[in-house]
Amino acid sequence: MKLIVGLGNPGAAYRRTRHNAGFMVLDRLASKVQAQDTGRRCRALTTEAAIEGYKITLAKPLTYMNLSGEAVGCLARLLSVAPGDILVIYDDMDLPFGKLRLRSQGGSGGHKGLASIIATLGTEAVPRLRIGIGKAGDAVSHVLGEFSPEEEAVLDEVLETCVEAVITACRDGLQQAMNRYNNWQVRGSNQ
Repeated sequence: MKLIVGLGNPGAAYRRTRHNAGFMVLDRLASKVQAQDTGRRCRALTTEAAIEGYKITLAKPLTYMNLSGEAVGCLARLLSVAPGDILVIYDDMDLPFGKLRLRSQGGSGGHKGLASIIATLGTEAVPRLRIGIGKAGDAVSHVLGEFSPEEEAVLDEVLETCVEAVITACRDGLQQAMNRYNNWQVRGSNQ
């Protein structure tokens, strides 16, 4: 991986919402690997770090979720990064809360941020880490809502495991990370 992108929406109003799970993982990863701020590039906040000896750019698009592809496409061109060397981290309502799923490619599954990235890059062969947020009630209210108290109680475990999965993908490859984390579920989950 050469570019790791966490998806979310900018602004304090969205900071702790389910739709910002990608931002949350990226912030935690940046702190863990002591990433150095490189400012704003391509309408994204970027940092750089060495993960397991590899230079990696971390990016949080500031375009709002549905236009994430604009920032990712620009960064891919600027940094000369192929789609297969990008890892996109985002929330997924089709997975139960706390379940993780790494994939090397595939459709957007209805996620508009990923759909924007796929459309901009012109390929579905974009590795991704999906973070389960489950479904409840109205989809828009759910994704833009804050985590429930029950979810908050285990959110640190979920985010930390996502960081470990990303580091494993960088160190050992995506397949090894998939083997290790695709069956992981948050403690106490019976789904």
